[in-house]
Amino acid sequence: MRAVLVGVVVGIVLVVAGLSVRTPAVPTYAPTPPAAADAGRRLVGPVLYTVDATAADTWRYFSFRLGSVIETPRAGEWDLAFKRYSIIAGDGVGILDLGEARLDDVRAVPTTGYVVNEGRAEPRNAAIASWYRYGFFSHVLSPKPHVWAVRTADGRYAKLEMVGYYCPGGRPGCPTFRYVYQGDGTTVVGGPEMAPPSSEHPGKAVVPLDNRAG
Repeated sequence: MRAVLVGVVVGIVLVVAGLSVRTPAVPTYAPTPPAAADAGRRLVGPVLYTVDATAADTWRYFSFRLGSVIETPRAGEWDLAFKRYSIIAGDGVGILDLGEARLDDVRAVPTTGYVVNEGRAEPRNAAIASWYRYGFFSHVLSPKPHVWAVRTADGRYAKLEMVGYYCPGGRPGCPTFRYVYQGDGTTVVGGPEMAPPSSEHPGKAVVPLDNRAG
């Protein structure tokens, strides 16, 4: 009996070990070069954007109005900040988790219910903090199929979905998202007149993942 139990335990250990070392393939995205351009009152998107958030001690700031990461943002100029897998909102900005949905199916967003950050020293936004699923054996972060609404720093509205987290070569820290920004102040963020989203991204690839998520 003891030999049987030992054999079962060894078998379980071997299975777990095999699953742990299996190298998954993940989509990877090259960071989008910063190129700020004021959207004005236009409806912009869908746009696929990748942030270089590989530095563990540096926030990278993104503005929907400017459609770009901002290297030296002023107060009230940015909407979201990224650091590795962490995402927070800017001052006066709120985020709302709309649950499981396709980005293209969300035609309008609410005007209430937006969540602001918690804490100052280590800010966290509960609406989007858990945007990913973590693979216990693969150690891979996979985006949840949710859509988030954002009430921006300029009082406008946007919607986004997370589509990836990995940089070229499988390195973690390149959060990638699709978004639509409505510059006219209304909550309409979609409609039949919008162009279909591009299926390609100049920096996208699929590679075996060698790095652990982090």
